[in-house]
Amino acid sequence: MRILIVEDDREAANYLVKALREAGHVVDHAADGETGHELASSAPFDVLVVDRMLPRRDGLSVISALRAEGNHTPVLVLSALGQVDDRVTGLRAGGDDYLPKPYAFSELLARVEALGRRPRQQDVETRYSVGDLTLDRLSHTVTRAGQDIPLQPREFRLLEYLMQNAGQVVTRTMLLEHVWEYHFDPQTNVIDVHVSRLRAKIDKDFDRPLLHTIRGAGYTIRDTGRDAGGDAGRPAS
Repeated sequence: MRILIVEDDREAANYLVKALREAGHVVDHAADGETGHELASSAPFDVLVVDRMLPRRDGLSVISALRAEGNHTPVLVLSALGQVDDRVTGLRAGGDDYLPKPYAFSELLARVEALGRRPRQQDVETRYSVGDLTLDRLSHTVTRAGQDIPLQPREFRLLEYLMQNAGQVVTRTMLLEHVWEYHFDPQTNVIDVHVSRLRAKIDKDFDRPLLHTIRGAGYTIRDTGRDAGGDAGRPAS
C-alpha cells in the first residue's frame, strides 16, 4: 500500500515511516497540515495517517477539506486527545478510525492494513449540468442561465435524480423508489404534482424546456436546443 503520514513530531514520524516501510509499504511524509493536504489532494494514497494537532493546519481541518473535495481515501486519526468526545469529533470530521497516543505499532499497523482492505468508495459527482441548468450538490443550489432557482428539498432531490440520469427515461417506479423511497405505489398524484412544480421553476421563464414527459413511460431531462450536442447530462466540470 501507499501510505501518507501527516505528523509534525520528527521522531515519531521517522519511526512510523521506517516501521511501515519495513512492513512492506510505500510511505510518504508531510510535517504540517497544509503540506499534508496538498500531497493527499495531488497523489493517490491507499491510507492516510493524520495527527490531529498539526502546524499550519490542524488534522481535522485537513480531513474535512479532503472529504468536501470528494476525496474518500481512508484516514486513521492519531491524537493525544483520547477521550470519547475527542474520538467522536475525529470520526465526525471524516476520519475512518481513531487511535489515541501512545499506541503500540502492531495495533497501528493492523488498523492501517484493515483500512487498506476496505472497498474504496467511488468518487461521486457534486455538480451536474444540462444545457444552461446547473445543480450543485455541495452548496445545494440550482441555477439556470446564471439565475438562482430556489427549490424545496423534495424538488431538489427530484431534479438531482433526473440530472443524474439525464437523457434517459426515468419511470414513475424509479422516482418512487429513489426520490420518495417508496417500494409500493401509493396510488396518489404526488409525482405529477412535484414534476409540475419543478417544471414551472426550471422551464417556465426560459427559452426552451429541459424537463420532458414521455407519454406512457415517464420523464426525462435533456437539452433539445440546437447547440445541445452531446453535452446534455454530462457532469459539470
